[in-house]
Amino acid sequence: MPQGPHQGALPAYLRIAEHLTIEIGAGRLAAGDTLPPERRLAARYGVSMMTLRKALGVVTERGLIERRQGSGNYVLGGRENVGTYALFRLEAVPGGGGLPTAELLSIDAMTKPDGLADIGAAMEGWRIRRVRALDGRPVAVEEIWLDGRYDGLRADHLSESLYKTYADRLGLTITRAEDRVGLGALPGWAPETLRLSPGATMGLVERRSFDQYGKPAEASCSWFAPDRARYYARVP
Repeated sequence: MPQGPHQGALPAYLRIAEHLTIEIGAGRLAAGDTLPPERRLAARYGVSMMTLRKALGVVTERGLIERRQGSGNYVLGGRENVGTYALFRLEAVPGGGGLPTAELLSIDAMTKPDGLADIGAAMEGWRIRRVRALDGRPVAVEEIWLDGRYDGLRADHLSESLYKTYADRLGLTITRAEDRVGLGALPGWAPETLRLSPGATMGLVERRSFDQYGKPAEASCSWFAPDRARYYARVP
């Protein structure tokens, strides 16, 4: 399970809700599947039954599961209701899945670098660097650029779900993304907590994301350790 709380950490119940939402959105939990018994889920996440049931209530409100008294919790699917949470595409190796968390390294307003993908006309952008973990194990670092037309972003605004922050703080809904997957060298700014040397060969996901109006808004690079995580997508 993830280590202790940090600035911007989601409450435990919401973190669990996001994880279940990601699992459904990515297709690892399909329509008609039954979730494990609640006591087993609570033990898996290391939370009380009350916290787990609060999380299940959030997922139910999203129209993704149906809670049947005395029978269990059933996945409804409802991919149109999954929203941006399904866009997280890393899963743990070897077992798959994994509860995602993030640690903010830095956030800076600065001039966009040469070669950055088109994310809007502003000369400046927000550069965000983070470490991503699955079940508390660091697996990746990411650098995100958000177009400067979105003003007023602060470190204390950021939760572990950037897309949730965008929606809550900026009125920006990421509705789709384009990913390119390959290999890349671990950047020199990666922290020691990743326990890898700069220049190490990593999996690389290059993403460009689009807002609710179909306009590009964000670009990112995620370098992930292939012995700890892999990219996952289910088609369709």
